[in-house]
Amino acid sequence: MENGVTIGQAATFVGVTVKTVRHYHKLGLVKEPGRDRSGYRRYGSEDLLRLVQVRALAEAGVPLAEIAPMLDADADRFAAALADVERQLTGRIEELIRRRDTLHRLADGDRALLPDRAAALLEQMPDLGFTADEVAATREGWVLAKALVPEGFDDYLTHFEHAVRDPRLVALTRSAAEARTWEPDDPRIEELATAAAEHYLADPALLSTVTALQARTDATARYTLIARHGEEPTAATARLTALFESRLRAAGVRVPVLDLH
Repeated sequence: MENGVTIGQAATFVGVTVKTVRHYHKLGLVKEPGRDRSGYRRYGSEDLLRLVQVRALAEAGVPLAEIAPMLDADADRFAAALADVERQLTGRIEELIRRRDTLHRLADGDRALLPDRAAALLEQMPDLGFTADEVAATREGWVLAKALVPEGFDDYLTHFEHAVRDPRLVALTRSAAEARTWEPDDPRIEELATAAAEHYLADPALLSTVTALQARTDATARYTLIARHGEEPTAATARLTALFESRLRAAGVRVPVLDLH
């Protein structure tokens, strides 16, 4: 019997494929053994040991390009290299855990892109009389606001919590939603704009939801994107918004002039 085993036997003993063994040869991770009188390469115990070591390191996550230097290093350098690979793997594991958690949040709807506090408020909105479309529009607006003005989003939620405890404001909001279907010259639009402006001006905490973005130099652009997100305004809602904001400006409130184009 010839000394050593064939490449097929070596692959089977080590637990890899013949293709993998040949790939290891191509990369220089395992030297090709000599051929016997019949022209077949024969793998001895040293070759099999090297194959086992390479396979174990590869399965542990060590990049193939780093395996040869590790196996050829002394004990201290080998240990240091293993520690470095462990750190890399730990980083990958943490990233995978973050991705898994994101998938879980995506499965939980609102909590994918919004904090739990915002999701809880969205869940309360139907009980306050808001339609499913209005809740959906609010959700999208909040996702946008959190992305564009993240440092002010918690304050905004505090203002919203204050607002939903205000029956008068809820009623005004309901009327504003109904105004989408009004004619633009409907006299109720001017009445509603005046009533809403007066209510905001009488409540500093509520008014700050409009003025909070002024601290930023790029406030106008951000305010425009958030305020104008969603359905295209009807002529009635555009007039309502314009009148509401003009009344706030007349009272000395700095409201960005929005670019509607």
